[in-house]
Amino acid sequence: MKSITIKGSQRESVGKVSTKALRNAGKVPCVVYGGDKPLHFSADELEFRDLVYTPNAHTAVIELENGEKVDAVLQDIQFHPVTDKILHIDFYQLFKDKPVTMNIPVRLEGNSPGVRNGGRLLFRKRKLSIKALPELLPDFITVDISKLRIGGTIAVETVLNDDYTILHPESTAIVQVKASRTSIDEELEDEDEEGTEEGAEAAAEGGAEGGEAPASEATE
Repeated sequence: MKSITIKGSQRESVGKVSTKALRNAGKVPCVVYGGDKPLHFSADELEFRDLVYTPNAHTAVIELENGEKVDAVLQDIQFHPVTDKILHIDFYQLFKDKPVTMNIPVRLEGNSPGVRNGGRLLFRKRKLSIKALPELLPDFITVDISKLRIGGTIAVETVLNDDYTILHPESTAIVQVKASRTSIDEELEDEDEEGTEEGAEAAAEGGAEGGEAPASEATE
């Protein structure tokens, strides 16, 4: 998995006054949990652009002014309710021998025949929560929909992998194709046409085998 480098400055004071001063200066106060003790630092908001404003999953390498580097993963982020500016970020420190839980994006591959026939594609799980060692974290999970027909479902059980554990029931639907109104109408029209043809054939067979005589013949 790709890592994004965040250059920051360690900070000792974590009070409201110092936090407000950081935000006024365009800095984002952050904390890294998971180590011997919480690590508080701050960084320019632009430093988080490639980590936060992307649909992809990335880990982070936090580089401090004293030369220290910390591998981490984003755990929680707070935005301002009006301006959407980043207010605070929580990270969790990564260790090579300790599994970590992370939400990994799902990418669809191929063209669904069900969609080509008028069905509606329902993308139920755009991200999957997985648990793995940091070096085994995938950038994304690929789901092949090239054989997905109307009424079909691809569930978690189809993307299980020995490198990581997916933290969802195996029956959880990732993507489905449901029948649209158009495809249902087309099916009904096909059934009506088949019924009409069958009725015409039955009537023709009945006349050939000598069924009831026409009314004009019966009166004679």
